Amino acid sequence: MKVNTMAEMMVTGNTPEVLFWVGCAGSFDQRAQKITKAFATILDKAGVQYAILGKEEACTGDPARRAGNEFMFQMMAYQNIQILNGYSIKKIVTTCPHCFNTLKNEYPALGGHYDVIHHTQFLQELIENGKIKFTDTNEWKGKSITYHDSCYLGRANDVYVAPRKVLESLEMELVEMKRCKSKGLCCGAGGAQMFKEEENGDKRINLERADEALATQTSFVAAACPFCNTMLTDGIKNRNEEVNTEVLDIAEIIAQAIR
Repeated sequence: MKVNTMAEMMVTGNTPEVLFWVGCAGSFDQRAQKITKAFATILDKAGVQYAILGKEEACTGDPARRAGNEFMFQMMAYQNIQILNGYSIKKIVTTCPHCFNTLKNEYPALGGHYDVIHHTQFLQELIENGKIKFTDTNEWKGKSITYHDSCYLGRANDVYVAPRKVLESLEMELVEMKRCKSKGLCCGAGGAQMFKEEENGDKRINLERADEALATQTSFVAAACPFCNTMLTDGIKNRNEEVNTEVLDIAEIIAQAIR
């Protein structure tokens, strides 16, 4: 795939409609790389002019701040803000709710003011504007799916409608989990928990959430966060249900249905 960097676009004098913030997971995690490719494919087919920062993109600092290292967070944030402001970036789209929350809500205090949207919101926008066309066959039609609300997308930023609207546009049968929307349960990775050993308890959070997803008896679990994707996949594998229930990012589902 040919994906332009901001540096390359500046050389040719072009300005992208949107900067795609890939994030650490989308760059380095093998599973999340598939989500990145799926979203980039959608952007290409929808005719969106976009760019990435490439090697100039650093971690937003979210895990450092959540783990209590404020100094490290501010170092990372200032470095990113300097680069983003240097390119006069106005609009950012990201596939990671952690990056979304940090860029949108925490960077302004440090001088980084941008229009930040999550990829599910952007997908809804593209569908409603007719820029995404689905194949005539639409293999997803009628298939049952449940959707897991990411903490940083749902409870932290009240984004509940967009991901569900995107799934409904494919005419899928959406079955909600017992705990959903504002009552949703964390996958177990938030607050930098992804990078440390779990503390003592009766049950792993990702197993609890995987059990709730499996209780819907749907064929697919939709996620909109690379961390959630990993935790839910691990939970479902632990229950030996990976053959019957597949965890997919919403971007991957759309990428398979797009013309």
